[in-house]
Amino acid sequence: MTNAIAMPRLTTPRYLFAHAWWDVIPVLMGCAHLACQIALFLLFPHLPWWALIPLGLLYSYMIAWNIESVSHNFTHNMYFKSKLLNRLFSLVECLAIGFSQSFYRTVHIRHHIGNSDRPDAQGKTRDWFSIYRYGQDGQAENVWRYALFGFFRGDAKMVFAEMGKNGREAEVRWSKIEHAAFLGWFALGFLLNWKFMLYFLPFYYLGHVLSMMVGYYEHFQGNPDVPIAWGVSHYGFWYNLLWMNNGYHAEHHYRPKLHWTQMKALHRKIKDQQKEYGVYVIHVPHVFGFLQRRA
Repeated sequence: MTNAIAMPRLTTPRYLFAHAWWDVIPVLMGCAHLACQIALFLLFPHLPWWALIPLGLLYSYMIAWNIESVSHNFTHNMYFKSKLLNRLFSLVECLAIGFSQSFYRTVHIRHHIGNSDRPDAQGKTRDWFSIYRYGQDGQAENVWRYALFGFFRGDAKMVFAEMGKNGREAEVRWSKIEHAAFLGWFALGFLLNWKFMLYFLPFYYLGHVLSMMVGYYEHFQGNPDVPIAWGVSHYGFWYNLLWMNNGYHAEHHYRPKLHWTQMKALHRKIKDQQKEYGVYVIHVPHVFGFLQRRA
């Protein structure tokens, strides 16, 4: 298996965007997500329960969607040339998804270092959120336990230590600002309407559960020992349109710095190799991976 895959270079915009004009889409979608959160807050006193429940479920879905598409692509290829604009958009994402974007970036880089690896002889994984980290006998952890408890498993001290390596203390300081921003945002919500926050927080948690479920099925049935098969892909048209090609997850792990608009082209180039090495394809979107029929 060759690692030399020639991909055409993107035509980089002369101003504003760092990689492609297509990135206006995730930027607008990230801003729209935050706007929907504010709209839900404003509409809350005026809507009946039968409208609030489906809107809450939709918001949960939007959190998972944002993390795995807008925020995820931003992690690998920051959208703007300007550091200031990247910082400002990072704050937008922080408020929309309810945690530090810089914190997420550090955890996600570790994910790509380990690629959902199996535990070593000491029982440790390089990927802090490997589906095998809390499994038994080299098997993946149960999906429901992984999804329900994953939100609470992050070790902030360990993440900040990793973030601050090689003189990157400024990143640690910025991440702490982001933490203060979203915690202050939530505190403001309680101050203005505590009843809304009691309604909102369970759906917020559910959104992160759904995100963990996506992460699980992006690797369940993958092969952590074969780079081209590290990830699990789903090629549905609508899922990849709405989730900005997140379905091409085997391809993404094989070339994590490749821009999200190039995933389909990469798939066309390596699909024969993928078939040879048994890359697993899931036939439902990752977020609904529990509906996949087992062979």
